[in-house]
Amino acid sequence: MTAPARKRKLLKQIATTEKSFGVDAWPRTKWSELERGLDAPVKPDNRSWDELEKQAKACTQCRLAKTRTEVVFGSGSRTAQLMFVGEAPGADEDEQGLPFVGRAGQLLTKIIEAMGIKREDVYIANCLKCRPPENRPPQPDEINACNSFLLRQVALIKPKVICALGKHAAQTLLRTETPIGELRGNFFDYHGVKLMPTYHPAYLLRNPAEKATVWKDCQLIMKELGLPLPKK
Repeated sequence: MTAPARKRKLLKQIATTEKSFGVDAWPRTKWSELERGLDAPVKPDNRSWDELEKQAKACTQCRLAKTRTEVVFGSGSRTAQLMFVGEAPGADEDEQGLPFVGRAGQLLTKIIEAMGIKREDVYIANCLKCRPPENRPPQPDEINACNSFLLRQVALIKPKVICALGKHAAQTLLRTETPIGELRGNFFDYHGVKLMPTYHPAYLLRNPAEKATVWKDCQLIMKELGLPLPKK
């Protein structure tokens, strides 16, 4: 199925859902708002890692530059086979300038180690480099402003697999509004890299029963990376 056909199918599905709820509009990120930036022709990007990080830390392209404490560029191995991408920094990350350092980050570290990998051997980033106030969902113009940074990080790292953590990260990267429960457990293409959506560690803290579901997704990633699976 072509990309336009997938989009038409998705929009039809969304319209059907809205009608079942008896509403004419649903509060969500509009396709048109995202497409103005994400579907625009990709300009050649030859920025080195150091140039990219320097520009990100000095970025003022959106309103978040006025409220952030630190730019959270990312952390980990620049040659990682596995890359984790979340939604945006939280309060702890904004304070320290590092991704996933709070309770959710501690759980993510345990998940990574359970996969037989060290945290420093993967790369961890977010769709947004700055924390939205009160941890609200990212806005379309904020996503567009940060998009080139993440794309260039992926191009430079060349991971074999990207794991999108949570609803907002998965829907942003895949440009879809399909629920995370339907996306997870399946590989998708993200600019030539296999992408696996799964639940966010923060969601697991609230819903520990879903840890088993995420572990299933992680085992699919391990198989793709050629990592040994745990014995049953």
